[in-house]
Amino acid sequence: MREADAWSVPYRVRFDEAGPDGRLRTSVLLRYAQDVAWHHSTSRGYDRAWYAERGLAWLVRAAEVGVLSPIHVGSELVGTTRVVGWRRVWARRGTEFRDASGELVAWAQIDWVLLDARGAPTRIPAEFEPAFGAATAALGLGRVALGDPPPEARRSAITVRPHELDPMAHVNNAIYADWLEEAVIAAGDPAAPRAIPRVERLEYAAPADPDAELAAATWPSAGGWSFRVRDGAGVELLRARLEPGMAPAAGL
Repeated sequence: MREADAWSVPYRVRFDEAGPDGRLRTSVLLRYAQDVAWHHSTSRGYDRAWYAERGLAWLVRAAEVGVLSPIHVGSELVGTTRVVGWRRVWARRGTEFRDASGELVAWAQIDWVLLDARGAPTRIPAEFEPAFGAATAALGLGRVALGDPPPEARRSAITVRPHELDPMAHVNNAIYADWLEEAVIAAGDPAAPRAIPRVERLEYAAPADPDAELAAATWPSAGGWSFRVRDGAGVELLRARLEPGMAPAAGL
């Protein structure tokens, strides 16, 4: 097995990608990570048409994103992604974001599950190993362990809006990071979503559909914030944590 294949894409932080403090929103890093992954796949001959012809699609199952330094409007970044390993039906990508000086300013780690035309997990093609240079590894899908929300947890309602849907007609995984931060701010902690450094960990249990009415619970725990989203039937969709002051991920 050769070293994991890497692919890089430059990004310039746009005005609309930043918050009132002029700094990049966390969710945008997840969008960049999705984008550079598709650039990488396309460069190796596996574009969206290749997947469509075979009835295959990738679905994000878990994500972690860390912000190590403030990233301002107009900043020039380079995102570099690698497939760091996979198991039978899912793969993990690590992505680093460096500024113009080469300093690591953010990172993302995303676990993707490969689905067939029925929406069921399916085996990753053997040809991916020589193309991307990563092999099967003793990885475990990303998990976010949450206890039950305490009685004083803040409860809120979320309505899925059309612009939050992606081409799979589900809420895009980056949107959940926005929901997490909005909930923490509403719970009375506007500083945590902008803390440097910080880490957000998200486990996607099930997709949220168009026009869905969802119920969220937000509460402080373990020095950070816990966040849970369920649908109208009580099915859990998301378990997430916002953790100010966390260190960078290892092994990206």
